[in-house]
Amino acid sequence: MIKFRMRVSTGKAFGAGTWDRISVTVVGTRGETSPLPLDHFGKEFNAGAEEDFEVTAPQDVGEVLLLRVHKVPPALPPPLGPLPPNAWFCRWFQVTPPGGAPLRFPCYQWLEDADNLELRPGAARVSWADQHPRLLQQRLEELQARRHKYRWKTYIPGWPHCLDEETVKDLDLNIKYSFTRNASFYLKSSSVFAELGLKGILSRRGLWKNLKEMRNVLNFQKTPASEYTFEHWQEDAFFAYQFLNGFNPVLIRRCHCLPENFPVTDAMVAPVLGPGTSLQAELEKGSLFLVDHGILSGIHTNVVNGRPQFSAAPMTLLYQRPGCGPLMPLAIQLTQTPGPNSPIFLPSDDKWDWLLAKTWVRNAEFSIHEAITHLLQEHLLPEVFTLATLRQLPSCHPLFKLLIPHTRHTLHINTLARQLLISPGHVVDRSTGLGIRGFSELIQRNMEQLTYSTLCLPDDIRAREVEDIPGYYYRDDGMQIWSAVERFVSEVIELYYPSDVSVRDDSELQAWVWEIFAEGFLGRKNSGVPSSLESREALVQYITMVIFNCSAKHTAVSSGQFDSCAWMPNLPPTMQLPPPTSKGQATLERFLATLPPVNATGDVIGVLWLLSKDPPNRRPLGTYPDEHFTEEAPRLSITAFQNRLAQISQDIQERNQSLELPYTYLYPPLIENSVSI
Repeated sequence: MIKFRMRVSTGKAFGAGTWDRISVTVVGTRGETSPLPLDHFGKEFNAGAEEDFEVTAPQDVGEVLLLRVHKVPPALPPPLGPLPPNAWFCRWFQVTPPGGAPLRFPCYQWLEDADNLELRPGAARVSWADQHPRLLQQRLEELQARRHKYRWKTYIPGWPHCLDEETVKDLDLNIKYSFTRNASFYLKSSSVFAELGLKGILSRRGLWKNLKEMRNVLNFQKTPASEYTFEHWQEDAFFAYQFLNGFNPVLIRRCHCLPENFPVTDAMVAPVLGPGTSLQAELEKGSLFLVDHGILSGIHTNVVNGRPQFSAAPMTLLYQRPGCGPLMPLAIQLTQTPGPNSPIFLPSDDKWDWLLAKTWVRNAEFSIHEAITHLLQEHLLPEVFTLATLRQLPSCHPLFKLLIPHTRHTLHINTLARQLLISPGHVVDRSTGLGIRGFSELIQRNMEQLTYSTLCLPDDIRAREVEDIPGYYYRDDGMQIWSAVERFVSEVIELYYPSDVSVRDDSELQAWVWEIFAEGFLGRKNSGVPSSLESREALVQYITMVIFNCSAKHTAVSSGQFDSCAWMPNLPPTMQLPPPTSKGQATLERFLATLPPVNATGDVIGVLWLLSKDPPNRRPLGTYPDEHFTEEAPRLSITAFQNRLAQISQDIQERNQSLELPYTYLYPPLIENSVSI
């Protein structure tokens, strides 16, 4: 007779405990035990409990390889019949064999149905490190089960492929919001739209009467940044600042040669540049920058309240004043085709001409941000990373352990987005200038030009040549966080991959990379996205890219949405009149007539308020309460990573004390590990 000591940890979340009966089978090198009940007098497996059991097996099974967990409802006497299965969130098992050291078996998942689950000891193993046939079989069976459950589908042709939620029964609890988070999400949604509805905003299809009315009605929620936006939205310096540190800080690039279709002259910009210089001189000095929204050219537009909407494809030239002065706009052209009907607007123009031109640029920012920067790059692609991780990496794989915290709730929030945001009759369809069709076209266009370097922050900064533009806090904070993630990833990779050959020989890793390339980037080779990885250096960059985009970059481009749009003229989601074809026609009345109608304004602001709120149960970057790694070395690396993030947080706090508008969108305690809102 062989005795095993068992310790079992149940999660603390609402509903984590179970009344189902739990038993375990110990699988070893010499065989396996029969199911061994874990049973005390009274109720076991309450939420938050850690409980000890002692079980006896009739024979020695040798070295412990696996632990098979069985969960079944308790039997009731006839004629009551069996109870339905009761879900259980198991954190881990700890098994102490006779005369041996304790073995920790991480679980950290929900067991919902009456089912069996095989767990491995916590030491991470790449595929070539497993020699025992039973362990190799377990890896294969786990992945086969996951691939059967989590399948791909095409939502819209030309988009990255996504989860076929029809294959996941009501979204299983392992990918679904917790009860607390789900309740909070719907409560906040109901409260904000109830408030907007009571004010009559959502039912009023007409124009805003004046800016004062807009201010009074939209004053239902405030943040320091939204108030700053209201106070400064007309200022040229703030207009330019938002290209650096607003909600879409990824388009600005240095300009060495003016595009042929943007014929700005010295005379046009002399009032801003001042005497003693010229466009050519400033181009050669590298002090001019360009934001080109050309991808919007010819895009299909939407119909809102029965009225056709309009879009522009502007180009904006900006000037970095010497001596670290503020970045300032020099010129705006609202189309990609110069000519008599496409004037170049200037700061020296009439107030309303210039303000209307800047507002068209802000509308273009809204469209590109929401469709490309946010939806495509920071939701659809992280969903690809998540699905490929579940389908191609077993739970014992070091990369699964490294990545799984950065996939939490991503499948659920994206499923909600497809149901509630980008489906017919919902907010994108009813209240934005491009609608679903325009969003789809933008994503399809960007998929044709999206590159790997765009997703790797250091490469992207170099490609846009914005390494030294002052006051670019998105770059400064982002580069610090990228470096911290990269160092953490590098330390973990070195623990499990002794050489470049070991990377090439990891068949599960290579299948993961290939699936991301094929399903996420649709096999487009000119994207530069790897379809395989050949070295440890390439693997470190790739994993860093995945973690950074699933955490820091998503926060940077998501959490400021309400701050930017709460004062709608700063970020109009649609435009009701066409772009001006001449100067001297703009007035306050025409400006108001161009802006979105009242109901569309409230619709979009309500959604962006919801998506910008800190969710409950948030797990900040580097916070790993689910201890998937059990070895000391990776746990030390996690601690070092957390310490580096703490230092970055301190640096940002000190910097922000001297800023009129603190930049907080990459403050580590506010960055969530995963795309979950």
